[in-house]
Amino acid sequence: MTPTMSDIQRPSDSEASILSYVLRNEGTIQPEIARHCGLSQQTVSRLVGDLVDRGALLHGQRKASGRRGQPSVSLSIAPDYAYSLGVALMTDAMSVLLMDFAGNVVDYEYVPMPVMSRRAVFERLGAVRDRFLEETPMARQRLTGVGIGISGYCLDGKSRYNPPRSLDDWAMVPIDALFSEALGLPAWVENDANAAAIGESFLGAGRDHADFVYVFIAAGLGGGVVINHRLMRGKHGNGGELGLILPWRLFQLPTLETLLQSVRKAGVEVEGISQMLLQFDPSWPGVDAWIEQSRDPLSLIASAIAALLDPDVIVLGGRIPRVLAEKLIPAVELFDDARRQEPRPLPRMILSQTKVDACAIGAAMLPLEQSLYASML
Repeated sequence: MTPTMSDIQRPSDSEASILSYVLRNEGTIQPEIARHCGLSQQTVSRLVGDLVDRGALLHGQRKASGRRGQPSVSLSIAPDYAYSLGVALMTDAMSVLLMDFAGNVVDYEYVPMPVMSRRAVFERLGAVRDRFLEETPMARQRLTGVGIGISGYCLDGKSRYNPPRSLDDWAMVPIDALFSEALGLPAWVENDANAAAIGESFLGAGRDHADFVYVFIAAGLGGGVVINHRLMRGKHGNGGELGLILPWRLFQLPTLETLLQSVRKAGVEVEGISQMLLQFDPSWPGVDAWIEQSRDPLSLIASAIAALLDPDVIVLGGRIPRVLAEKLIPAVELFDDARRQEPRPLPRMILSQTKVDACAIGAAMLPLEQSLYASML
């Protein structure tokens, strides 16, 4: 029998830890779970059995554990156990994503929005949601909620943000309450870069790296700090505001807005960021000049990250085209005094490993994380 939301039981902390580990390590076995989650084998066996019975985990093929005895049965997340909606509110567009419990993107729509008013957003969002649920009927009764990612800094540590001017209708209001009322679902809101970092932690670089800093390049520059697989939000919800490390009056920050200005100045005719991304060509005039101007500020920011946090890796993502990120990363220099023959270890800068839409993926993870997986610090 297929579960509905009323059948979905909120997991204990230990169960949430197990679910989070299995999500990041599909095909894992119980001895690996016990070792990494700090639980006894007996406890893991009991909890895994309960989660399988409830439909949250699936048994797979047998896999050798490296110990004597019968191979253990591998485990994976049951995709249709739960679903969530993710919404990214940008300065010129909205993207909406339906995600299943295993982190798969079930459906996605990018919606250019000349006006980002509440009325316009909710009208388009309602139509997109209805289409998603019509095409995936099983998600209708198993939506855990909606997550929202928005550009801007948090004002109250919860749901009030101060976004760019184009998002004036969303400034200094309880965004979660507005979405909950409009959609009839529990809602969570997060800064776009923090949301992307959450998605990366569960579904991208976080599968190999417990500690990383996400550099989010969009209309502005932001970031998210993940320590031991948990997002570090800070006292007011503004941890990782990398764009504020350097004074904007002294540096041209590496953003899509400054990229737009650079290619326009070089003669490329594009209306705005969305059109630029849709048609982007790395050989455009103005692109190399933008990389050259972005090198020093991004090197300063990356060096500050390395010195202050010493993460495993620095992840470059956001709305930046992958082909542009590939050209930008080699230009970044992490400063070091190279003392003696063995200088201090430095983090590598790598590309984001999530696909489709970094903010929308992270936003969709918010309801699942808050309800069923290990929650944020």
